[in-house]
Amino acid sequence: MTEEIENTPGTTHTEPLSRAIGERYLTYALSTIMHRALPDARDGLKPVHRRILFAMRELKLSPTGGFRKSAKISGDVMGNYHPHGDSAIYDAMARLAQDFNVRYPLVDGQGNFGNIDGDNPAASRYTEARLTRAAEALMEGLAENAVDFRPNYDGTLEEPIVLPAAFPNLLANGSSGIAVGMATNIPPHNLDELIGACLHLIQRPDSADENLVALVPGPDFPTGGVLVEPRENILEAYRTGRGSFRLRARWAIEDLGRGQWQIVVTEIPYQVQKSKLIERLAELIQTKKVPLLADVRDESADDVRIVLEPRARNIDADMLMGMLFRNSDLEIRFSLNMNVLIDGRVPKVCSLKEVLRAFLDHRRDVLQRRSQHRLDKIAHRLEVLNGYIIAYLNLDRVIEIIRTEDEPKPALMSENWAVVDGEAAFLTDVQAEAILNMRLRSLRRLEEMELRNERDALMAERADLMGLLMDVGEQWRRIAAQLKQVRKDFGKDAPGGARRTSFAEAGVVEEVPIEAMIEREPITVICSKMGWIRAMKGHQNLTAEVKFKDGDEGRFVFHAETTDKILLVGSNGRFYTVLGANLPGGRGMGEPVRLMVDLPNEAEIADLLIYRAGVKYLLASSDGDGFVVPSEELVAQTRAGKQVLNLRDGARTQVCRVVAGDHVAVVGENRKLLVFALEELPEMSRGKGVRLQKYKDGGLVDAITFNLAAGLSWKDPAGRTRTEPVLEEWLAKRATAGRMAPRGFPRDNHFT
Repeated sequence: MTEEIENTPGTTHTEPLSRAIGERYLTYALSTIMHRALPDARDGLKPVHRRILFAMRELKLSPTGGFRKSAKISGDVMGNYHPHGDSAIYDAMARLAQDFNVRYPLVDGQGNFGNIDGDNPAASRYTEARLTRAAEALMEGLAENAVDFRPNYDGTLEEPIVLPAAFPNLLANGSSGIAVGMATNIPPHNLDELIGACLHLIQRPDSADENLVALVPGPDFPTGGVLVEPRENILEAYRTGRGSFRLRARWAIEDLGRGQWQIVVTEIPYQVQKSKLIERLAELIQTKKVPLLADVRDESADDVRIVLEPRARNIDADMLMGMLFRNSDLEIRFSLNMNVLIDGRVPKVCSLKEVLRAFLDHRRDVLQRRSQHRLDKIAHRLEVLNGYIIAYLNLDRVIEIIRTEDEPKPALMSENWAVVDGEAAFLTDVQAEAILNMRLRSLRRLEEMELRNERDALMAERADLMGLLMDVGEQWRRIAAQLKQVRKDFGKDAPGGARRTSFAEAGVVEEVPIEAMIEREPITVICSKMGWIRAMKGHQNLTAEVKFKDGDEGRFVFHAETTDKILLVGSNGRFYTVLGANLPGGRGMGEPVRLMVDLPNEAEIADLLIYRAGVKYLLASSDGDGFVVPSEELVAQTRAGKQVLNLRDGARTQVCRVVAGDHVAVVGENRKLLVFALEELPEMSRGKGVRLQKYKDGGLVDAITFNLAAGLSWKDPAGRTRTEPVLEEWLAKRATAGRMAPRGFPRDNHFT
């Protein structure tokens, strides 16, 4: 296929469609990577954030000044620099003001800028904002040619390509974004530790990653929390630029007196919405996934305070929290993907050392450019000062020329002026213009001395700057001094600068099985024919009369315990698991089992068993296929159950019996009995199995395992146990037809 493209009116250009689409998609991908999703390694900002800060600077919204409406700010950003949606711009600005999202906020917000519960900020017409001191530090030197500028989208204004960045903002505040074919996710870090690593890297440029990680031990999240990732994993993540960190909530036990206690969560993991966390904890209580958690309350005000109330005071708090860590966002895994733009052009997954190196190289470039800019300013000022001094030495002649000449400027420039050391000099265009613009009050005698002092000071400063530009070592010493000043302003001794995220060992509490947290009590499980299930307290008489709904009757009744897992065998070949503690109480008629598991309406309950580890079961279908399965393979983890026995259309689960013996006895609808060795059956975790008995018509009714030496037993109609000791007549290979059952075998063809 080809695509026709109009270049000028009346002409078309033809090219293959695949090439046209490829070129356009590549352009879109590059635009997304370069201008939207990935931050610059030098200042740690994406274009939208950089433009927001620059526009606020142009509006003179300094940290000590007044606030302006957010709508005005986002409107200026959109109109001048960022031609995209104003809601997207406002959302980006609001995030820079959220102290629970940004470690060192760059925008000082006034009004509702959202909260840790996940509520959105108020509309931009209601909120106001200004810059913070940290944002000011990022832009320090913009007026001193510290960075390059480029035209804005319509060419009417200029915007900075990158900010001077007095501190490593990329790591200090982190960043996240999804581009085309690549993404980035960088957690926030502690600025004091980052500057320590930068100073170390200045002293030892070839320092190993281990030394840097010793100074930057891990992320420092705005919401605090406890980092439980092993040190070797953290080191590997910072060395490669990829990895993840396990972060937990911070909690403590609060003593209520008289043996009562509760757990109070004071810090939750980064970017976890508190409202959704509370909902999840309430769901765990409702579904009884953590049975010993009785209640959860949100008592938060300006700080986080989530109260977890245990069901009993004799449980282990560490065990309870371990289960909550496994089943809720009280523990998360924050991924690290340090994919950034190097020099604003090349995307690369960088190590911690490479990111800090990019920042330091940028700071050196900024220092050189600012120094050169200051040199240019000094040169211009010295030229003007020399002109002023010449004017003072020849003041009468200067006044005469200005009063008598129609064009005094050319006359001033053509005059050969005498100076103090006897030499002659001509005025430059700049000097002549400065003299003509001089005020009369500047002609006082004291002014000449001040000009000479200013010239001497500027010449000393010029010598210092020229020495700085020629000495690389001095440049790094100057950068180190600047970083130490930033450390003093924003480091651990400054308000909010101390580390918030601490470190701890993960422990093994999350491996505790749920049964260990349930109080072990005897129960009697009762399930009706229609599938209504309940659990009565204690071990009741199994033959006692029990009430059921009209038209319903009892089917399963057995003794169990609250810690037991009850296996429900579906006629569809699926196994479902219900915890004994989660069964409804014995008062009333119970509840339909279909409310607890996703058993289809067309499927029936084939059997109800208590899970026992290490036990094996004989599983067979009505078609006569079956196999041996370990009990561990029958436990389902979800409501949907676990498919174990694969069935053909029309077949159903017929037998699920504990394996106890060395031979298998099978009887079909044709009343033929077959006995074969158990070793002929395979042990599988899932499948259709193998043929147990051959049928011309009908199917399998029952199967059982037994010891051949003890004979085959069954119950007669009178309830007496009969045993057939000699079974050579029915003993054969698996999948044969068998022979008619012996005299006295039950008419319903069941062994029990």
